[in-house]
Amino acid sequence: MEVLLYVLGAASVLVGLLGIVVPGVPGSPLLLSGALLIAWAGGFARVGRATIAVETAIAGLLFATDYVAAAIGAKAFGASRRAVVGAALGLFVGLFFGLPGILLGPALGGFALELTKDPDIARAAKAGTGVFVGFAVGSVVKVALAVAFVGVLVFALV
Repeated sequence: MEVLLYVLGAASVLVGLLGIVVPGVPGSPLLLSGALLIAWAGGFARVGRATIAVETAIAGLLFATDYVAAAIGAKAFGASRRAVVGAALGLFVGLFFGLPGILLGPALGGFALELTKDPDIARAAKAGTGVFVGFAVGSVVKVALAVAFVGVLVFALV
């Protein structure tokens, strides 16, 4: 049973890491559930309550970053709520086009939906840029937090 919990925990952490960069995969909940499974497998001896508390805080920051980063970028560049929705849709469609789609999809989606609200192309381009900047900064923050999450877990295990 112990080995199975370790394997499931490690798999959950790996899929959670993938979910940090791939939309639609719940990265932070999978990371946290993986840490919990690993802690349970070891009887909470190495990965104890303090480690789980730190991991929970990091997972919460990861989860919040998903929603806050694009919105902050959009607002900083004067985008509407519609542009943020467009960015989310653009990201989903972009998944089908690989890395270029993932990178450009949010900006194009934000631009397109902002354009439906206000036909000013310069304003829509600025909104699309803001969403892209927010998405990019958010992605960097999420990767850094995910590295910290795994580092804390590995430190506790070693």
